[in-house]
Amino acid sequence: MGTKCIGVDLGGTTTKFGLLDREGQVEDKWEIPTRKEDAGSHILSDIAESILKKLKDKGIDKEDIIGVGVGVPGPVGNDGKLTKCVNLGWFEPFYPEKTLSEMLGGIPVKAGNDANVAALGELWKGGGAGYKNAVFFTLGTGVGGGVVVDGRMIAGSFGMGGEVGHITVNPHEPDACNCGNHGCLEQYASATGIVKQAQRALAKSDRPSVLRDMDGFTCKDVLDAAKDGDALAAESVEGSMRYLALVMSFASHITDPEVFIIGGGVSKAGVYLTDMLKRLYAGYIYVSDPQAEVALASLGNDAGMYGAARLVL
Repeated sequence: MGTKCIGVDLGGTTTKFGLLDREGQVEDKWEIPTRKEDAGSHILSDIAESILKKLKDKGIDKEDIIGVGVGVPGPVGNDGKLTKCVNLGWFEPFYPEKTLSEMLGGIPVKAGNDANVAALGELWKGGGAGYKNAVFFTLGTGVGGGVVVDGRMIAGSFGMGGEVGHITVNPHEPDACNCGNHGCLEQYASATGIVKQAQRALAKSDRPSVLRDMDGFTCKDVLDAAKDGDALAAESVEGSMRYLALVMSFASHITDPEVFIIGGGVSKAGVYLTDMLKRLYAGYIYVSDPQAEVALASLGNDAGMYGAARLVL
């Protein structure tokens, strides 16, 4: 019986690896560039080559590996089929688990959507440790998410479980989301969304704000201004987070999580953000008692690696 596993976080620029024991203790970490040329045809072979080299260098037999978990930036169904992954140049459906397992000489492989896998990692070793039911939001350039119920990641029939960023929260939004829809959560609660909403607030009012004196302000600038008492910035951030709190209430009525875990660059606003979300969320929830906790993610860039490893344990 194997005693170790490998977690792989496949990103558009870098692929990160972790060698862990059954208890989740990391024995080694490394990374390689993600080669997306030639329609991403080198990616899986590069992963296999890197893993096999690491096992050889450390004197580990393949039989000692329980399995390899992989988080990929695309929807993965319960049958292991990856529908597509445009960021990697994979536009046709295929089964990465089967392909990679064959390249690894039969080592079992389990794949999952990267945001879902990160949620699993946080629930195992991060901000959600000790909970079995959680919803994870990663607030970065976009909004990703993951849903874990009774300790198991929910991918759904077609791998779309946890795609919270594209829930419609404002059907009257005039601008289109990157997905083509109008009024997605991502248009408000992402880092880019927070900036855009602040720009709109400035354009609609002549109220004073430190943001007016900035040329090309960032999400961090908006959040810092809000925390420092800038009323316009604070109202703008609250408007964006109100949409996130609304989606949190949707999730509570569907999966009844114990905790919401907030990660991504926006989460660096810390307790300012979580306190605001708790207050706004409470305004939408009336039947849940006690109410779910709101916690910050703590694993950073390692969440995907931990979660991928957890897939095979």
